[in-house]
Amino acid sequence: MDAITSLLGETRARGAFALRCVMRAPWGLRVVAESPATLIAAIKGDLWIMPDEGDPLHITPGGIAITRAPDHYTVASTPDIVPNIIIHPGQRCCDIDGNSLLEDLTHGARIWGNDPEGDDVFIVGAYEHLSTVSDRLQKSLPPVLSLDAEDWESPLLSMFANEVTKDEPGQGAILDRLLDLLLTAALKAWVAKQDIGLPAQWRSQGDPIVERALFLIQKNPARPWTLERLASETNASRASLARRFNDIVGEPPMSFLKNWRMALAADLLGNPNETIGAVSEKVGYSSPFAFSAAFKRLRGISPYEYRARAAASEAQ
Repeated sequence: MDAITSLLGETRARGAFALRCVMRAPWGLRVVAESPATLIAAIKGDLWIMPDEGDPLHITPGGIAITRAPDHYTVASTPDIVPNIIIHPGQRCCDIDGNSLLEDLTHGARIWGNDPEGDDVFIVGAYEHLSTVSDRLQKSLPPVLSLDAEDWESPLLSMFANEVTKDEPGQGAILDRLLDLLLTAALKAWVAKQDIGLPAQWRSQGDPIVERALFLIQKNPARPWTLERLASETNASRASLARRFNDIVGEPPMSFLKNWRMALAADLLGNPNETIGAVSEKVGYSSPFAFSAAFKRLRGISPYEYRARAAASEAQ
């Protein structure tokens, strides 16, 4: 398992926000939602993304952009538009005076915009929970990245676009998994086109020690790993493993192990059939108390609170 796979493998959508946007130009959206990661893909017509810091990005049909928190940006029909719609945290949409536009702009199941017959169509998929997006992934991405249609080829975009407006039982789970696949495919294509300037986390290919360590941790996170034991099983000294792992992955092996366990735990907690005790055992903690304390230290909420929020999100 290489570091790119491990980096992308930590991200799991759960109750993600998904929408088909249909707009009639001129239009402009000011996005201050601060979602951990948001995917925006043009289906019909052009759109522009103007980050607060950086150059405007022109997205044409088949093109895709990915933004990440906490940066704010504007999405519009042209780069000179003054936005009159504000997207707040929780994807709450208002006019510039703070009045809700939800009823005015909603036209059916996950269809939204200023004109249901508009010429500009794009889809949005937003990860709304910090615990479902790898901290390492966020730190390794620029505020906004983009791919033109010719930069990548994948059926996932059309699949997501076709599924996003369906209102059927279990549709949220389907959209979550498609969003994960779409994000992974887009980031994989983006990495492939980069010649220079990639963060260290994306450059692990060819280091057998680091790749072996990643494989061991992710295959068996419940094992009582120590740096010494991990070094022994990768045929490296502790100092060599620690240095190479930190240089490539961006954090020490034991820190990566802790974060990986919590990412896995967050995924498991979304399953109501998994008890807190079972989750703690599966991710390598000796007791539910120790697991709960570690989870709250890293995520800011207890496993019980996280599970309740995940359940409430899926019920919406």
